Formats: sequence, C-alpha cells, structure tokens
Amino acid sequence: MAVSAVPSSAHPPLPQASQEEKLRDVSQQLEATFLAEMLKSAGFGKTPDAFGGGSGEDQFSSFLVQAQAEKMVEAGGISLAEQIFNALRDTSDGIS
Repeated sequence: MAVSAVPSSAHPPLPQASQEEKLRDVSQQLEATFLAEMLKSAGFGKTPDAFGGGSGEDQFSSFLVQAQAEKMVEAGGISLAEQIFNALRDTSDGIS
C-alpha cells in the first residue's frame, strides 16, 4: 500500500507566541528564580534537624522551593517581573 504525502496546507502552522508573551514569560521565570534564591537564603526548604526526611528531602527540597516561588509569581509576586518585562520590551523595541 502506497503512502501519499499530505500537503502542508492540510496542517495549519501552530500559532507563534507574540514577542510580548515571550518577554513576559522570561520575566516571570527570572522573578521566580530570584524568589527561589531568596527563599533558600531565608532557610525555606531546609531540612529540620529532628525528624527530617533525610537525604531524599535534601535532594528534592530545591524543587519545592522553585514551585513555591513560581506560585508566588502567579499570585502577583513582588512586581519584579513587570519591571523586567518593561525594561526588556523597551530594549527590544529599539532593536526591531
């Protein structure tokens, strides 16, 4: 049985994210990374001395801290993402 080629017009291209959406995503990722580092510095995710989860908890606590930081950004964060987004947008406007 012969396989016929499907014309490319049969599958429309996937919509591309706009430049502003990409900049916003990058800005939010950067804020989440910053917040995760701040949480780590504050001792969040640190294994308690007594009744801790052992080495497994130590290894995976960074994932918990990162998830908490991402949720903080989704809830509004500290508005760092908005400042970064505005700076990146202003910079990219001059490049285009």
